[in-house]
Amino acid sequence: MGNTKDRGDTTEARIIHALIARGYSVSIPFGDNDSYDLVVDSTPGLHRVQCKTGWIEDGCVRFKTASKTTVDGDVVAKEYGDSIDAFAIRCKDTDRLYWVPETRAGKKNTYLRVDDPEIDHPSVNDAAAFRFDDALP
Repeated sequence: MGNTKDRGDTTEARIIHALIARGYSVSIPFGDNDSYDLVVDSTPGLHRVQCKTGWIEDGCVRFKTASKTTVDGDVVAKEYGDSIDAFAIRCKDTDRLYWVPETRAGKKNTYLRVDDPEIDHPSVNDAAAFRFDDALP
């Protein structure tokens, strides 16, 4: 896949397919002005979801948790904060899916450890805890 738009579309389609296959109802907001890509309907309620493409870096799945926008010609990163409820991530290197609540994500990037960590530290996010089937609401 050559460009970021194609990668993003592939990620979003893969996530929508996986959610529907698991019995969730998925809505897509009209237009591109919302902070979220999808609304997922589950028993606990509605979830505003931002889809992200992750990649393997240093034994982790890394994904960006801030959006980039242009303000007066300058590129600035904007945190999602409470405008979303969760990130749904497709790792482009493994095609695995992850579900990360916004409250568990970093401000600009999040790393989900797939290899054994060199040290056991509370700041290490074990990717297994965020696997799609285990972490979905």
